[in-house]
Amino acid sequence: MRIPLIAGNWKMYKTPDEAEEFCKKFAELYHGTDIRALLLVPFTSIATVKRCTEGTDILVGAQNVYFEKEGAYTGEISAPMLKALAIDYCIVGHSERRGYFGETDDIVNRKAKALLEEGIRPVICVGESLEIREAGGQNTHVSSQIRADFQGIPEEDAVKCVVAYEPIWAIGTGRTATPLQAGEMCSLIREELISMYGEDAADEIIIQYGGSVKPENITDIMDMPEIDGALVGGASLDPVKFMDIINF
Repeated sequence: MRIPLIAGNWKMYKTPDEAEEFCKKFAELYHGTDIRALLLVPFTSIATVKRCTEGTDILVGAQNVYFEKEGAYTGEISAPMLKALAIDYCIVGHSERRGYFGETDDIVNRKAKALLEEGIRPVICVGESLEIREAGGQNTHVSSQIRADFQGIPEEDAVKCVVAYEPIWAIGTGRTATPLQAGEMCSLIREELISMYGEDAADEIIIQYGGSVKPENITDIMDMPEIDGALVGGASLDPVKFMDIINF
């Protein structure tokens, strides 16, 4: 049975001091639950958040990684470096990385493999632009992303991955895919994974929805049978709002 995973992606927000303040407030609100909570924080705050959440079942992750183990790659962070910080998850292929930094599916695939090699679970993001959706090409686009991003990843590693469906037109815009739209795309992703790995393996893979997730819409989103959690942006910066989402 898949256990729901609610992940907060802080993006480029919060200094280490601000992260510590968040954790203090969040710890007062958070209690053990059957929903897994994950904080995906900037590199500079990982150690702080790990320390502040020690002794809890709150998961901590990173927002990006480079696929090489080491080398002359100024400014990059490797999977072994993240492993040394004992993180649990790392985002790869977020639409902002694809859009602003030109990351391709091949790069996403190599990053996911690098993380899996170090025992870190990738959160693989896929999703279509407004232009693609209005042209009716969302199914083909997302299916091709899944096939490319999971290329060469064996079944025993695929089941450790999380897929986050994030319609680009609903990220940071205040617009949200309807629960039906989100559910249909997550069902499509599940079917694509079934075609690659078989029903039993695909049934283990967590599929999240991401795109202007708020306390007001989380229940309707989570009511969709193929949605196993959420990748939360802005609302995860507020410990009260993020806890309200976890407590949907």
